[in-house]
Amino acid sequence: MLIDDLIYTATFAGDKKAQAKAREQIFKLAKKSGVYPASIHNLYMAFGAKKISGFTIPAFNIRTLTYDMARLIFQLARQLKTNAFIFEIARSEIGYTGQEPIEYTTSVIAAAVAEKYKGPVFIQGDHYQFSAKKFKDDPDQELKRIKELVKKSIDAKFYNIDIDGSTLVELEKPTLIEQQKNNFEMTTALTKYIRSLEPRKVTISIGGEIGHIGGKNSNAQEFQTFMDNYLQKIKKLTGISKVSVQTGTSHGGIPMADGTIAKVSIDFNVLKSISKVGRDKYHIGGAVQHGASTLPNELFNHFPKNNALEIHLATGFQNIAYEYMPETLKKEIYQWIKNNLKEEWKEGWSEDQFIYKTRKKALGPFKKKLWSLTDADKKPVLTALKKQFGFLMRKLNIVNKRKIVDRFVK
Repeated sequence: MLIDDLIYTATFAGDKKAQAKAREQIFKLAKKSGVYPASIHNLYMAFGAKKISGFTIPAFNIRTLTYDMARLIFQLARQLKTNAFIFEIARSEIGYTGQEPIEYTTSVIAAAVAEKYKGPVFIQGDHYQFSAKKFKDDPDQELKRIKELVKKSIDAKFYNIDIDGSTLVELEKPTLIEQQKNNFEMTTALTKYIRSLEPRKVTISIGGEIGHIGGKNSNAQEFQTFMDNYLQKIKKLTGISKVSVQTGTSHGGIPMADGTIAKVSIDFNVLKSISKVGRDKYHIGGAVQHGASTLPNELFNHFPKNNALEIHLATGFQNIAYEYMPETLKKEIYQWIKNNLKEEWKEGWSEDQFIYKTRKKALGPFKKKLWSLTDADKKPVLTALKKQFGFLMRKLNIVNKRKIVDRFVK
């Protein structure tokens, strides 16, 4: 198929001119097919205006086999009559998966074309996160680094960007304003920068974050302190459309010594209370749940019930890929990890814990080998993934939501 050849060239051609030409052809085919990168901002503001409710947008973080996984999601989207979902990649993942923003966008858009999907495609930069240490050493330089990534991302048609200043929150300070000060100031600076780069007729959806994932659980008072000061500083500019909070989860789950994932206690009231304040007082979409893909399946229907606006899903899909990939390739990857990442093996970790925590970093070096697996070798992986994607779409209640999205996203 032409699109398969084009996306392979766009991803792996050593010749940059050939890559650029292939990408250009993919975007031309997308435009002709009615596929377009879009911002989810207006849909989220419709939640804030209480025009819609009752479903939670999944943000699918597909950090490996990107083209194949995106195709599965678009297949399901057509079957289930929905376009209420996001594709995302985090700042850290861009590095270790070897996927610059333009490569990620091109893979997703090519997948839409391949599956004859039509309509908006929401692509998001996740966790454009400040390093607390680098910020303390040189705040201007750290802000500059994130601005450079924002510019690169918008150029690559990421029209949804999550600013993560939660790492700058100083809980040891005596007042909420002092605790959140660095966070709302840097979120303000990046909001102004993003708005200055917006394409014509696009309002980029911007997310803020008040609670560091894996840390102390968030509350409505912290959110109001952040929002009141943030809104005062951005003045008349369009602000964030959502806020990420901490509810008790951690990214990737917590591996035990035997390789299983520890059970976590998730506080759904955090999502419910902050979404209520967000919609009632600030008229934004509401609260976002991170670190959720390794939660037990029976919990997912609780997110729409508790008014979670968006949920970020990543490691669970990576875990499926590792579980079902050919054993020979998995052994090769694990040996590479032991040879190349042994300095990351923390004292007290079992080998299973070490592998689980570091195997995401093999996805870049093994990207081509994973992509080039035979159809027969990919089939168990893709079958399991498609089942999980479909399950999540149903539990998050995004089935038959195409007409709603199309009403607000033009």
